[in-house]
Amino acid sequence: MLEMRPDCERCGKSLPADEGGAAICSFECTFCAQCAAHMDGICPNCSGILSFRPTRAPELLVKFPQSVVRQYKP
Repeated sequence: MLEMRPDCERCGKSLPADEGGAAICSFECTFCAQCAAHMDGICPNCSGILSFRPTRAPELLVKFPQSVVRQYKP
């Protein structure tokens, strides 16, 4: 199951799990769409391929909540 990290590692923008606009790699490095647009589809942390993260239905967030650990790395 995806960790659904709560923020962009590059700019710190909040990325709610039930909204679109997040890109992740296979290690779940997470970036907002605006930051990911400047990465040419490659994760700067691990060189993995970035893909858009699926959303999690609000009713499933009750049972499977989004991570609260922020990963922002200025």
